[in-house]
Amino acid sequence: MNHPEDAEAEQATEVPEPTMAAEPATLELELTLPAEEVPRLAHLPILAALRKGRISSIAEEIRWLDTQNGAVMGSGRLIEVPRRGARRLVRVQPPADAPWHPGMVLPASPLPAPPKHEAAGGAEALFPLAAFSGRRRSQHLVLGDAPVQLRVLQGHLRTVMAEREVARVTLLGPPMAVLDLAQRLAAACPLLPSSLSLAGEALSLATGQAPAPRRRGAPDTSGAETLEACFTRAIGHLLEVVAHYAPIARAGAEIEGVHQLRVAMRRLRSVLKVFRPVTDAPQGRALDEALQGFLKLLGPARDWDVFLAGIGAEMAALLPDDRRMRSLLRAAEAERQSAYRGLAEALEGPAWRGLLLAGIGFLLGRPWRGGADPARLERLDAPPREFAALALDKRWRNLRKAGEDIEELEPEALHELRLDAKRLRYAAEVLAPIFPGKATRRFQRHLSALQEELGLSNDASVARVLIQHLDRDKDASRAWAIGMVEGWCLARSAADRDAILAIWDKLGSKESFWSAD
Repeated sequence: MNHPEDAEAEQATEVPEPTMAAEPATLELELTLPAEEVPRLAHLPILAALRKGRISSIAEEIRWLDTQNGAVMGSGRLIEVPRRGARRLVRVQPPADAPWHPGMVLPASPLPAPPKHEAAGGAEALFPLAAFSGRRRSQHLVLGDAPVQLRVLQGHLRTVMAEREVARVTLLGPPMAVLDLAQRLAAACPLLPSSLSLAGEALSLATGQAPAPRRRGAPDTSGAETLEACFTRAIGHLLEVVAHYAPIARAGAEIEGVHQLRVAMRRLRSVLKVFRPVTDAPQGRALDEALQGFLKLLGPARDWDVFLAGIGAEMAALLPDDRRMRSLLRAAEAERQSAYRGLAEALEGPAWRGLLLAGIGFLLGRPWRGGADPARLERLDAPPREFAALALDKRWRNLRKAGEDIEELEPEALHELRLDAKRLRYAAEVLAPIFPGKATRRFQRHLSALQEELGLSNDASVARVLIQHLDRDKDASRAWAIGMVEGWCLARSAADRDAILAIWDKLGSKESFWSAD
């Protein structure tokens, strides 16, 4: 795959992109499915019951092109050439300022045919980067009165150095019918809303690099003109982050997967709670409850990760040759592995798939508008600044009240203070972009530092609970090692208190950015 094809990269990158509708009348939802599961999907009784007409099957080939120096790829796009139809410019990542959620299909722009007189070769000539060959099967289904098209693309991605079997399932039709069918299918097969397009997977295979997340970190709500737009942008962003990190957490190869998945799910719960006065609905509460259940599974895996990478590593460095400490740390690693096995099983199950699809359904269905009185609708359509200020002020007052006598607080009270700081920080992450400026960044920096120090103190408390769990056998040598770790944790807690007090003073001396002129 190293022969040139006539085209110009500059010409490709100048084509305007289509505008994406916020509330489409028709939803195109892309789902991923392990290729070996395609026969199982094809024989599901639900599809036979809903099918109208015959199944069509055609050969499909797709090529993705770029310049020799990667100019198109560098712009976040690839040139896609299907077997049928015109070539087009496809995005590998969605536009940064576009509302997004898992399963959305990346925008594409048609490209004119390359001029025949252009000579092959040169810096702007296009070369094949990756290719797909396989089959596309389509069938028409009817759910009630709603027509839904189901398309299955199955085959092989190929590059010069690698090959991978892939499958994609696409549902096209009225949004609620599409999501209803997706839920039914996901209950029987490991279908998940895609967080990586086929073009993105082709690029990852060609470059040998792990795909970058479509969305990362806290949502950017700065462009939201209404309170509802602020809410929906945050929900879609965080669902995408969750979808990206779930398989990384499930694999368990790196501790960052569990950490980022846990943070994203906590942020998502925070958004649901912050906006509940105007977006309350049974579907939102059910989503919150499901998130809480999975967070309980993430907790032990993360706690053992933190212990072994932190205090456990410190003890191993302090006593590298002590067999009692090595034995304790081996037992801790066994607990960590057990927690990861339980988490992986849950993330591979239908409840997890249902959670992601329920989140998308909540976002697109907007049940908070059903039966809403005029006052609520008016607030939803208003600029978000006033609501954001009230929400942040409430959490700021709670934090200040909890820390009134911070010098005298016992560990349990410090834990509650940490929770109040976390609630304010998660709310501020979502709402702060509405109040751009130095005061906002300064306040967030001090709040983040406070939560970090409170978190370190809490890690020591959690470590003491974890290691007591390892004393089941009442082994004398293990009891000695546990005692050493407990003493280390107590010493850490005393040192952390001074740092907490210093940061608290800095935070308390700053004016809240949402009330500043």
